[in-house]
Amino acid sequence: MTTVLLGPQRFRMTAGTVARGLAPEGTVATVTAGWRDREKDDAELDQVLGGRSRNLHLFTRLGHVVRHDRTFATAASAYNRAVDEASELYTLRLQHALDAVYAISRRSVRDDLVDSSLRAGLQSVRDIDAWFLWVLTELEGELRADGGVDTSDVIAQHRAEVAEIIGGASLLAIAGGHVAYLSRCLRLFAVEPPDHLPIIGWSAGAMVLTDLIVLYNDKGPEGVRPSEVWDRGLGRVHGIVAMPHARRRLQLDDTDRNTVLAHRYAPARVVLLDDGGRVVIGDDGELPPDARVITAEGRVSTVAEGAGAVPNGGPIGRGGGG
Repeated sequence: MTTVLLGPQRFRMTAGTVARGLAPEGTVATVTAGWRDREKDDAELDQVLGGRSRNLHLFTRLGHVVRHDRTFATAASAYNRAVDEASELYTLRLQHALDAVYAISRRSVRDDLVDSSLRAGLQSVRDIDAWFLWVLTELEGELRADGGVDTSDVIAQHRAEVAEIIGGASLLAIAGGHVAYLSRCLRLFAVEPPDHLPIIGWSAGAMVLTDLIVLYNDKGPEGVRPSEVWDRGLGRVHGIVAMPHARRRLQLDDTDRNTVLAHRYAPARVVLLDDGGRVVIGDDGELPPDARVITAEGRVSTVAEGAGAVPNGGPIGRGGGG
């Protein structure tokens, strides 16, 4: 089982090179649902993949389901409203909890007291993350029941067609874009690629291949915002939080914030995917030596340079490990 996580691909052809190396022949099933209305504008991607791509058209299928299954459409609308409401509550709780963590890290008191307080504060943050994931699971259960997701003939037809395309493919390639639409389309149409099928995912496509999808942007128009858990991913690779566009979206020189970031998601490791970045994960599930990660001290390093796993519940420290 080979999975390749790539950084952003705009103006690059890394995906094509990787695809030829993993599967020189056969059909490449593609997912561009994250592009939404531009999903079918995949001529350039097809060219990069050697003219052998077959798009699953998941976003288009979603539109067809909404138009032809009113029961699902009504339930999906209620689901979206509930997710938005839960997200607002989650963001409010999260901001207060993280503000407390950062304030504690700046206090001039004994280090052991700060460390103990930081660990307790981070556990509160993790509890809020876990609450939000639990709410999402409950809401998805409501959607499945009220919307007849597993009994709808329309959805079943699309699922069968998607499964047939994937079953005949030599490779699956998942492009980036809007991660919410991407992850929801993958789940609705039960995209569950077999272990033996190689997969490439870039940007948001890399994020959805992990266990946990995390949104982040330290440099947005609204200023620094805390990273937020968004949803569970496909779980193709484990123990990784993928962060594309790292240089553009993270303040990588802020060791205090990045220390908190690394410990918050431990034991998963925060993996940075910049333009041209490539992380190849084989059968053993281990990160390659050149993978760039955020260390326990909040610094950027590679696995080869000795960046070990961040201990869950271990000492946190402050000021870049001081």
